[in-house]
Formats: sequence, structure tokens, C-alpha cells
Amino acid sequence: MSVGTVISVARAQHLALAAVGVFWGSFAALVPDIKSGIGASDAAFGLALMMAAAGGILAMALAPRIMCLLGRWGLPVAGSLLAAAMLAPLWPRGVVGFGCAMAVIGASVSLLDIGANMRLSVLEDRHRLHLMNLSHAMFSLAFAATAFAVSLARKAGYGPTEVLPWSAAVGLLLAILMYEDRNWRDADPAPDGVDGRTPWGPILLVAAVLMASFISENATETWSALHIERTLGGPPGEGGFGPAAFGLMMGIGRLLGQVAAERLGEVRLVFWSAVAGIAGALVLALAPTPSIGVMGVGLLGLGVAVVVPSANSILGRLVRPDQRGLAISRAWMVGFSAFFIGPSIMGVVAEAAGLRVAFAMLAIVMATILPCVLALRQRGG
Repeated sequence: MSVGTVISVARAQHLALAAVGVFWGSFAALVPDIKSGIGASDAAFGLALMMAAAGGILAMALAPRIMCLLGRWGLPVAGSLLAAAMLAPLWPRGVVGFGCAMAVIGASVSLLDIGANMRLSVLEDRHRLHLMNLSHAMFSLAFAATAFAVSLARKAGYGPTEVLPWSAAVGLLLAILMYEDRNWRDADPAPDGVDGRTPWGPILLVAAVLMASFISENATETWSALHIERTLGGPPGEGGFGPAAFGLMMGIGRLLGQVAAERLGEVRLVFWSAVAGIAGALVLALAPTPSIGVMGVGLLGLGVAVVVPSANSILGRLVRPDQRGLAISRAWMVGFSAFFIGPSIMGVVAEAAGLRVAFAMLAIVMATILPCVLALRQRGG
């Protein structure tokens, strides 16, 4: 299998996840400015982030139907909606307005993200290729590059008003390029007479894995910049190096995971990655200096890197082809809610006990992945 084949087979999906990375990279690096701009406490800011979960869950529930209806234009339409939503953090003047903006963001991000993952699962089965890790690496590398660029922009004195329109323009360009082949077709329908019930067993196990990974991922993306600048004493602007290191190590981990998945199998890969994530969370919690904090963020990024894409592949193998889209969307409905709940919980814990305790809590969250992965192995994953 050549890298060129893997890239060309899932070109549209790679670009879709890169667009998601552009948004989250911009947002993560701008969190200190956005939070200050709306005058929110840690807890209020975290709770406002939870509104994204409401929009995201609704979009995921509807994603299989919407993507089927739009066909080959599903990803470009979803990508264009996300490009528009990249400007949403500029709308509000307070916490309530910010919460409403996050609901719009959650819906647009989730539609594009889950749409790309559903189609990746179809393509993996159709072409007998491992595609998830490379495609998710595009998210991580775009996230890292964007977070680094925005950090430099902040150090130069630019804020959300100047930065986010540029992010939206990049997102729109990527959306235009997300068109799929004219011969695109979804998974074949279920054979006559088969059991039509939803396979909740593997769905819920994978959802638990996704939940732990998403809590750790977005909590680190959202709060690491603030932790580095406020708790560890880093100067303004350098906090963004935390999200940048996180995204960079996730990208490297996923590129390596593309090879490791073929040699180790997804189950063992996820297990040992979770162990690395536990170690990274503890380093970040105990870091005495900003540089050690950035190292902890990077190790945590390496740990969570392959968990989500590999869990998607495991679920795709455990259900019938006609069930993949529904199974992945339902697993993500449960698991992805944690992508937004995680930062909110972090905000509450940070206000009560500090960000060191909040990041130590992520080590416990990552540890819950281990028994779930062992249960998936028993099911044949």
C-alpha cells in the first residue's frame, strides 16, 4: 500500500478533517483572549462551552440522513457551514451570547466531522485500507500549524477580530476542494431477512473509549494555553505553544499509527497509547515550568492520537457494512458530547481546586479506556 493511494482514496475526507483542525487550532490559541473578552469566570466559561454539545449531538443524530441526501456534495456543504461558523466567536458580548455561538459551532463542526468519519469507514471496507489514522493526522497537523500561527499573531498584538476571518477564509477554500468522485456511493443496504436491530453492545464500548479520549483531547486543547500562562507563569502568547505541541504530537502519532495499526492491530495500539496519555496528563499536572508543561501536553497528545481513529476502525469491523454509518454516528453522539463537556468540567474543577488538579483528573479519565479496549478485544475487535 503506497502513501499516495491512501491520500488519493480519501482526499475529500482528509481535507474535511483538516478544516476542523483549522477551526479548533484558531479557537484553542485564542481562548485567553476570547475568555477575557466576554468577562467570564473559569466556571462560567466552561459551562458556556457545553452549549456546543447540544448543537453537536443534534447534528450527529441527523448526519446519516443529511449526508445520504446530499451525496457527493455532503462534505462541501458541511465545510462551508463550518467556515461561516468560524466567525461565531466574534458575535457575543457576554457569556450567554458566547454559549449561543458555541451551539452553532458545535453543530457545524459535528456535521463535517461525523460525515467524514462515516465515509472513511465505508472507504476502509471498500478498498481494504487503513485510512482513519492518516485522515485524522490531517486534523492534528492543521490544528498544530494553525495554533502555532495564531500564537505568533497574538504575540504580535493581533486578536480574534483580526485572526478568525483569515481562519474562515482557509476553511472555505478547503470546503470548495472537498467534492467527492462522481461515482461515490454509500454502503450497500442490508440483505433481506437480517436482524435490523442497532448493535448497541459494540457501539457503547466504543462510545466509552471515544468519550474518554474526547474529554482529554478538548480539555487539553481548550485549557492548556491558560494553564501554561497562568499556572506555570508563561508570558502572554506562549500559552498557545501548548495546543500547538498537542496538535503536532497528535499528527505525528497518527502518521506513525497508520503503520503501527497494520503491524500491531488497533486494539493493542489503543491500549498502549492510553498508557502514554495517562503519563502525559500527570506530567502536565505536576509541571514546574512552562517548558515541562509543553512537554506534558505533547506526551498527552501522542497518547490520545490514535484512540479515536482506531476505535472507529474497530467499530467498523464489528458491525455489518449497512450498519456502519448509524453505528459510528450513535457512538459519536455519546462520545463526542464529552468533547464539549470535558472543558466545562475542567472549568468547574479549575475554579474549585486549580488547573493542576483538573489535569491530574485527566489521567483517571484516560485510564478508563483500558478495560473498554480489553472488552472490545473479547468481541473480536
